[in-house]
Amino acid sequence: MHVLLADDQPTLRSAVRFLLEQEPDVLIVAEATDVASLLACTAELRPDLLLLDWELPGLNTTGSTRLVINSLYASCPSLHIIVLSGRPEASRHALAAGASAFVSKADPPERLLAALRRVKTKSE
Repeated sequence: MHVLLADDQPTLRSAVRFLLEQEPDVLIVAEATDVASLLACTAELRPDLLLLDWELPGLNTTGSTRLVINSLYASCPSLHIIVLSGRPEASRHALAAGASAFVSKADPPERLLAALRRVKTKSE
């Protein structure tokens, strides 16, 4: 499974990268720090999974997030998106915007791994 990490916090990206590199058949193909680099990486690399920070620079509102998610699905129809946020209340908005799953940044790492495995099972 090819994974794209999209978060502007280097510490979080490093921690997630370290966690996911322990998973078999998971390869981090790129990291994006804003919407422009996210769209470019997705179009070029066509990852299987995107881990998307709900507050990524360039995502200003739920409406703009929905537009970006729709654009990502249009360019990469088999893409799965797991939204990450430090605000658990964003869950409802993220799922309504079209995300495959939501994980709070405050959740234990096992929660992210469980979401990854669910998505991975769906794509096989």
